[in-house]
Amino acid sequence: MSTGRKLAIGAVVVAGITASMAYLGGSASWQYYVTADECVTNADSLVGTRLRVSGKIVPGTLQVTADRRHAVFSLTTAEATLPVACSGPLPDNLAEDIEVVVEGRLEHPGLLRGNKVLTRCSSKYESDPAPVSSASTARRERGGLR
Repeated sequence: MSTGRKLAIGAVVVAGITASMAYLGGSASWQYYVTADECVTNADSLVGTRLRVSGKIVPGTLQVTADRRHAVFSLTTAEATLPVACSGPLPDNLAEDIEVVVEGRLEHPGLLRGNKVLTRCSSKYESDPAPVSSASTARRERGGLR
């Protein structure tokens, strides 16, 4: 077998392994989230699968350890409530009555075991009341509007 043919076979093998690893690594991030209602409704078919579940933390259910590595709470949307147990680093703004997305596995129909919690910062998405243009700001700094 010639050297060129050996190199071509080696390149095809490396490309195949790289493509399969990229697919396996990326397939977890391609999954969209389901709501807590959808998770409870379809619990039998979702047990054991990796999920992203969206919902609001039910007031009075959030319990966080002192080292902020574990939390227990319930998620709700319109009709259903789903108990959640999370391990791993928790966001600083984790609080009751806020929208979160929990990544993890549904262990059995009544428990989501999470390993990542994502929160939304509502102030980040609110618009400013009245943006000031840079031209009017510059005129005020020079001594007033003209």
